[in-house]
Amino acid sequence: MEKYELLPEQLLYEGTVTPSHFFDPTPLTPGDILLTHTPDYWNRLVRLELTRKEIRRIGFPLSDILVRRGTHIAGGTLQCAYYAMQFGVALNIAGGTHHAFADRGEGFCLLNDIAIAANILLRNGTIERILVVDLDVHQGNGTARLFQNDPRVFTFSMHGAKNYPLKKETSDLDIPLPDGTEDNHYLSILRETLPFLIDSVEPDLIFYLSGVDILDSDKLGRLAVSLEGCRERDRIVFEMCRTNDIPVAVSMGGGYSPQLPRIIEAHANTFRLAQEVFF
Repeated sequence: MEKYELLPEQLLYEGTVTPSHFFDPTPLTPGDILLTHTPDYWNRLVRLELTRKEIRRIGFPLSDILVRRGTHIAGGTLQCAYYAMQFGVALNIAGGTHHAFADRGEGFCLLNDIAIAANILLRNGTIERILVVDLDVHQGNGTARLFQNDPRVFTFSMHGAKNYPLKKETSDLDIPLPDGTEDNHYLSILRETLPFLIDSVEPDLIFYLSGVDILDSDKLGRLAVSLEGCRERDRIVFEMCRTNDIPVAVSMGGGYSPQLPRIIEAHANTFRLAQEVFF
């Protein structure tokens, strides 16, 4: 999507970041990916042997470039986690591919970047407890299923009740929101819920999926959160992480407003607030 090129250009133009703030992610190895995805799915993916039905479920034409892009995205989220532990926060321009399951992709998601990064960190003994804060408008169904039996990872998804996916999985905490949910209701739930989760989970790291498809202008979202409300959502998450000294690694997630400048502005706000709150 065009936003992945325009967002860094906007951030550089306005001075929110400098070229030195960017890093080029290293693609992950098959061994890293197989901590999360099944050998059958991964092998058929790299050989471009998925069935037509599987490709339709993903929503993108399958290609070698698409697969390599997925390994770079997941690598970026892993590197963000390491940078977050060093600086407090780090953000992936892409990522948030939370509809990918161990054995399949769907909903424009090939590989589950947050799950892959989390499993690598846990395998390496880098951290012991992870909290996933998924505030994309769509439930993080793949992430929920991947960690349903892993007490080391707590999955929290606040999403549109009637939105994709039709069949929801069970996160550790799901908060389904009715169509038309506006700023006050959305933000009050988040303000009440996040401190409780931080206190009870006591995470060493938070993965934050900051999708901007909660906006009132989003053609797929069905919620009614304003641009300022979306910005305040990011502030709540960042300030809570900063106050509790919990590193936060951010993946961008979705955004499908018809007006591209509105998408860029909403995503740029996440970067601006990270800069403001942590630095």
